[in-house]
Amino acid sequence: MDRTGRPERPARRVLLAGGFAVAAAAVAGCSATEATVSAPGTSPAAGTASASGTSPAPRPKTPAAAFARLVDGNKRWVNGDLEHPDRDPDRRELVAQEQVPFGSVLSCIDSRVPPELLFDTGLGDLYVMRTGGEAIGPVVTGSVEYGPMTSGTPLIVVLGHQRCGAVEAAYKSIRDSKPLPGNLQAIVEALRPAYDRTARGGGSDPVEAMARAQVKLTADDLRTNKDLAPLVEKGSLAVVGAYYSLDTGKVEVLTGAPS
Repeated sequence: MDRTGRPERPARRVLLAGGFAVAAAAVAGCSATEATVSAPGTSPAAGTASASGTSPAPRPKTPAAAFARLVDGNKRWVNGDLEHPDRDPDRRELVAQEQVPFGSVLSCIDSRVPPELLFDTGLGDLYVMRTGGEAIGPVVTGSVEYGPMTSGTPLIVVLGHQRCGAVEAAYKSIRDSKPLPGNLQAIVEALRPAYDRTARGGGSDPVEAMARAQVKLTADDLRTNKDLAPLVEKGSLAVVGAYYSLDTGKVEVLTGAPS
């Protein structure tokens, strides 16, 4: 009897219990399936079977292989055919003690340009640095250098993007001789070389031209700096300048693609 004096309905209880059991089994099945989708980047545990019994794909060891992995991931992003690799509890456990990412990406802070998503990567795959307009300075440069110089990361990508607000603000500030408030002016000064190059080149869309110039200048600076240049020269590192389209989701290579 229930509290109202009416008889209990055991059949409904059995049905609910059975439903929860089926749901739990379905969730477990999904988790097992997702756990098999392991891909880029590995730690020293690479090749060791995860809890699901599936080994992750080997970490790309060359600039060309690492670049190809990102290109393939971006194609999936553009086509909406995402794999969401390396985003399950097994992967989290695998990289918990140590990481060996296969790429480093310097991109803008723009909320529409998250490298992990647009390259369809996951935990432990990429070092990611994000600054307004890919502005660099000693701390940022050191952060970019960290992967190649400490763990042999074979690829750096400098990723600019369409309709960059930081570049537009810097362009207008310099053009109109109106400094931006606070530390925003530091971004303006970091982007001044790109502005100067754009001013010399002209063009119908100077902001887009400046955004592309910033990517090329930054990639060139990293590629030729005293610490990274030796790695580039011996072929163990490539520095790629690339540009992301907000409209299409596609990443276009501007400079430095490894062969």
